[in-house]
Amino acid sequence: MCGRPAVRGRRAGPPLCLNRGASMIEKTTLPGGVRLVSERLPHVRSASFGIWVGTGSRHEPSALAGASHALEHMSFKGAGTRTAAEIAELMDGMGGQLNAFTTKECTCFYGRALDTRLHEALGLICDIFFEPRMDEDDWQTERGVILEEIGMYRDSPEDMSSERLFSSVFKGSALARPVLGRPSALNAMTAAALRGYREAEYRPHDIVVSLAGSFDEGHLRFLERRFTLPAARPRAKLKRAAYTPARVTKKKAIEQNHWCVGFPGLPMGDSKRHTLQVLSGVVGGGMSSRLFQAVREREGLCYEIGTFTASHGETGVFGVYVGLGRESERRALGMIADILRGVAQDGPGQAEVDRAREQLKAAAIMGMESSKTRMNHMWQSELLLGRILTLDEIAARCDAVTAEGCRELAAELINFDKMSFSAIGRVDAAGAYDGYF
Repeated sequence: MCGRPAVRGRRAGPPLCLNRGASMIEKTTLPGGVRLVSERLPHVRSASFGIWVGTGSRHEPSALAGASHALEHMSFKGAGTRTAAEIAELMDGMGGQLNAFTTKECTCFYGRALDTRLHEALGLICDIFFEPRMDEDDWQTERGVILEEIGMYRDSPEDMSSERLFSSVFKGSALARPVLGRPSALNAMTAAALRGYREAEYRPHDIVVSLAGSFDEGHLRFLERRFTLPAARPRAKLKRAAYTPARVTKKKAIEQNHWCVGFPGLPMGDSKRHTLQVLSGVVGGGMSSRLFQAVREREGLCYEIGTFTASHGETGVFGVYVGLGRESERRALGMIADILRGVAQDGPGQAEVDRAREQLKAAAIMGMESSKTRMNHMWQSELLLGRILTLDEIAARCDAVTAEGCRELAAELINFDKMSFSAIGRVDAAGAYDGYF
């Protein structure tokens, strides 16, 4: 058996070999339920680390829409006895990096530092996580920053077209809410309400701590001590969301029209997710994809076009984004529809599947040469899927994707009776586009 000795807490299975070399993933479930996953990389002199909480915008009550993202911001406004400026100076003085982000499913605090400064960096991120000052005056200031961030995204038609697509197809569920929240809710929010939300939602069994790179036993012992927490009751089950076809347009005086065309996708952890990634690659994942070659390269109707996938716990979206001029809109959208129908009816060719599969596999394997990517892979697999896939498993799942499997999945998902779209720009009312598709 390989790996470090057992530590305080319940060992959740044997160490997991990420590849055929010396690198090794280890997982420990600490008293209280926090999961600590780690991987030593002997060839690097730095470490990437992250604290991941399984709470995001979909877990918020409507009155606190945007609270998860607000907590992420407030954690950097001061922690313990340190001010926001002192936090920034300390991290810059180490030559390290520290940041955070929020999604619909989780909130993340992460960073990277040289191994010689790792203990200080871990201490700092733990202070930010456990001891945020959450002062009301700080919140009054930071709320203005978040409102400016919302304004920035509203000025980005690419972001708004996708945001409006998701808010429409998941209407009536928490998945429809924007991660940043809404100004009305944020203006009514207080620092005390944020503290209460944090205490209720930051549950130990929903927390994963991930560490990859150059570290020693002392760093692991430190994290084990800090994250051995009292157990908490599980949260109530979320209301399930379901994809419902929707079509929305929004007029905006800009040069290009920005379109997101969507279909039902796959939930996180679905056994066909690698097939969907390959299918997405065939349709619009790169320069050799059908959409790129036909709509951009052959006809010159757009500059940017591609496919996207979004997966949540119980549902998902598969779609196409394109930015184009009003004069080329009808022709381009008709071509996109024809390409999608062709893939749904006949499936991709073997050569297309081979190319997309190798791109997917190579991206996964080459990405794992980064400690940050390895750290992200561990937390995401553990928190969202419940287990960490090895590189051999990932490669095998990519290799198992077939042209027939892609055809069957395309026929299942690309159903124009369930098509949705969101368009922003010099656009007409949604009903005017019925003939385009």
